[in-house]
Amino acid sequence: MNPVYFSARFESSSALVSQCPEATREVAFAGRSNAGKSSAINTLTRNGKLARTSRTPGRTQLINHFTLGEGRFLVDLPGYGYAQVSKARQGAWKRAMTEYLVSREPLAGLVVVMDIRHPLQPVDWQLLEIQQLSDAPLHVLLTKSDKIGRSEGLRVVRRVSDELAAEGVEATLQDFSSLKARGVADAHSVLDHWLFDRPLPTE
Repeated sequence: MNPVYFSARFESSSALVSQCPEATREVAFAGRSNAGKSSAINTLTRNGKLARTSRTPGRTQLINHFTLGEGRFLVDLPGYGYAQVSKARQGAWKRAMTEYLVSREPLAGLVVVMDIRHPLQPVDWQLLEIQQLSDAPLHVLLTKSDKIGRSEGLRVVRRVSDELAAEGVEATLQDFSSLKARGVADAHSVLDHWLFDRPLPTE
């Protein structure tokens, strides 16, 4: 595990992409509300209070940057897919995500967080369509794997991989559990590859 992630600290919140801090490289996390995105960030950084978690869906409304030093950041993007939001607000989210993913030059990779029990919902596909417009590579983090058996989890990972491939979406995938801290080393390896040019274990 790379200890640099354990030094992550809050840098800024931005309503617009133009307000985001200057960066050398950054990795963004996006996910449907209640998929466990903020909890995943907190587990990867060993800081339970870094990213905002809430029982109320959709609390992350801003682009939150967490610095790792030397111009490198982890980024918590606004959650999506919650019910109590107007179509105008949903449209604003889509425009903001498109602008960020397509125009943010330091973006080195996107981690899309999905609940392993409910992956690839229609709104997830909307985000993946936007991601396909960008040059950023994709990693899918299937969270809450402690809620199902290991064999079932592996089946879900294979199924999601096959469905993405069928749509021409290139991605790496893994199961993950914030509660059990399962999959942390694998996720760190992906972040290391994107942020620090370190080879993946399979290379």
